[in-house]
Amino acid sequence: MNPAVTGALLGLVAGLGLALVATRAVAIRRPRLEDRVLPYVRDLTPARRTTTPAGARSTATLLLGPLLRRAADGVERVVGGAPSVRRRLARSASSLSLHEFRVQQVQWGLVGFAIAAAYGVLRTWTRPSSPLPLLLACVGAFACGVLLRDNRLSAQVRRREAAMLAEFPTVAELLALSVAAGEGPVGALDRVVRRSGGELSRELGDVLARVRTGEPVADAFDRLAATTGLSVVARFAHGIAVAIERGTPLADVLHAQAADVREAGRRELIEQASRKEIAMMVPVVFLVMPTTVLFAFWPGLIGLSLSY
Repeated sequence: MNPAVTGALLGLVAGLGLALVATRAVAIRRPRLEDRVLPYVRDLTPARRTTTPAGARSTATLLLGPLLRRAADGVERVVGGAPSVRRRLARSASSLSLHEFRVQQVQWGLVGFAIAAAYGVLRTWTRPSSPLPLLLACVGAFACGVLLRDNRLSAQVRRREAAMLAEFPTVAELLALSVAAGEGPVGALDRVVRRSGGELSRELGDVLARVRTGEPVADAFDRLAATTGLSVVARFAHGIAVAIERGTPLADVLHAQAADVREAGRRELIEQASRKEIAMMVPVVFLVMPTTVLFAFWPGLIGLSLSY
């Protein structure tokens, strides 16, 4: 084939490819429907009103988005466990959807794959070997990256729930004092949410937002009890719902629950101290004591061996 014709064909193919890329980039950069509607939605907490502008997304994300989405669908089919992931995303107060979380898992897996591939290339340059073990190592690194992102989500859930458990007695006492001062449940909840900050206050802020949209107070607290992963917070929300429905004195219920949580925290601290004490004895028994015994009996053994 004539070189001029070959160059013309290559230029035509490159031009068509660039035109397709530009068309796709323009289509992706259009603002989404939720980004256009969400600023006009009322009765939402400030954290839920934040949107990501279309221009803030990187070009690589825009161009590689379809491939990442297809890879995320493949990870979803292989790994599964969508209900568990949704619950953990809700418990961690993450703004990610299930599909966005799967995309992040693919990204973490690609990072692990790239690290393993770079190591394999360097090893091949220094010592040629079969490519099959290197390929298996790259696949294993990809799987480790996917699982590591899932493990990080579980760690975020545990950290957030530990913070909620630490905040619970103070928040319950503040609610009890507000109710005892004569405020209603909604007014006391609004005061505590405005005056405090933290993970539990954020959950109560969501409850307050649902109440202000017209949902009954008892139903809003029942929903909190159903979605939280802490049994203490679930009992707290369910107790408030029952107290509101039956007319039970709410301040007494809140004081009793705060006292129960403090007592449970004290017991947990004592148990933790006992476990630490046992763990502290391990180096003493297995390291310090054998060394002491050796220094004590070694001169005697040497003397007996010399005498015989």
